[in-house]
Amino acid sequence: MINVEQLGTEPLFGLPLADLWFILLFVILGMFLFLDGFDFGIGILFAIHNDDAEKSRLLAAITPFWDANEVWLVVFGGSLFAAFPAVYANLFSRHYPLMFAILAALGLRGLSPEMYEQREDERWQLWWGRAFVLGSLTTPFLLGIFLANWLLGRTAIITLPGIVVGLAVVALTVVDGVAFLRLKLRGELRDQLRTDGHRALAAYLLTIMLILGYVYFTDPARRSALRSPIVGSLVVLTFVFAGMYAGGMSQNRNHLAFGAAAGLVFSLVGVVAGLLFPTIDPRLGLTVESAAVSILPLNIMSIGAALLLPLIYTYFGVLYSAFSGPIKSNNNQ
Repeated sequence: MINVEQLGTEPLFGLPLADLWFILLFVILGMFLFLDGFDFGIGILFAIHNDDAEKSRLLAAITPFWDANEVWLVVFGGSLFAAFPAVYANLFSRHYPLMFAILAALGLRGLSPEMYEQREDERWQLWWGRAFVLGSLTTPFLLGIFLANWLLGRTAIITLPGIVVGLAVVALTVVDGVAFLRLKLRGELRDQLRTDGHRALAAYLLTIMLILGYVYFTDPARRSALRSPIVGSLVVLTFVFAGMYAGGMSQNRNHLAFGAAAGLVFSLVGVVAGLLFPTIDPRLGLTVESAAVSILPLNIMSIGAALLLPLIYTYFGVLYSAFSGPIKSNNNQ
């Protein structure tokens, strides 16, 4: 039972709340990259399909979900601000142009499919379709740059590691998007996506190996973390999930492939978190403990999170259950 008098002096149940909020922060980030990731991936795949019927089916697959999936990005930003305000202020202020670019890309990604379906005019749909692809491509790319700069403590917006991580996140969203589409589609279009999934997976693994090699050979502070059991296990799991994904795609075990895509996303987020910890802002040398708010607000937020997060998960469970199964089309493909 919670002792109200101790809320301002002791952490709830003696738990390491700062560390738990750090973990929760990256779980929330993983939820965003996984759920909105397949939206981005499908938007990128939109560029290689010229048939109007195919494009309509791609849009139909994500229409019920994409705006809800973005909730996790809001929760991530709110959690970072609430639990680690110094990190929020310093990290975002160092990357103001990048933050605004990410928001602009998200806005373009959200507006474009809505506008695309408003008119049947060929030129209208051509340009809004291109805008949809652009927003879907640039958002994960810029998010990857942000993650790399955060991890490595860079102040420059465009860096070589940031570009590589950006490309990795783009490839990962395509991996995710293909896995989701193979659950939602039937017929020839679903079969065509298998090749796209394998190519995206190969690109992801290549970029991940490049960035891990870069970190190992150029960042002594992260080298020991990279060799730690937790981070090392997550790297190994990345290749295990990659094998599961490839096997699931080849054998038409689409739920296995989708689960493996989730594993790839959370493994990436886990590696980033593992390389950061116990720091949370390497540029300023802020640790998780030193950057966290005081005990009282941390306790209150922990109680609030324990009450609200189950409701959010329940909402998403209901949403995905209501729109489960393949989408219907006129030709039943």
